[in-house]
Amino acid sequence: MGSLSIWHWLIIAALFVVFFGAKRMPDAARSLGRSLRIFKSEVSEMHNDGKPANTATAQPAPELPAGREAAPPATETRSESKTL
Repeated sequence: MGSLSIWHWLIIAALFVVFFGAKRMPDAARSLGRSLRIFKSEVSEMHNDGKPANTATAQPAPELPAGREAAPPATETRSESKTL
């Protein structure tokens, strides 16, 4: 008596579709996921408030051998072809 059967869940799902419509369901689920993600990050932030921050330092960039320069960033060139 304490748990819901499959028929109860199907009726609940059908009522959600009727009330909210099939078009708004993905948006509602996406919004719920974002809210849960924010809540989870806030809870973990609360747990870390009393602890000291990590003392991890950023790794310096690897040095190049003498006389070598860093390669410029790759850019995509577009060649336009004309049709006759």
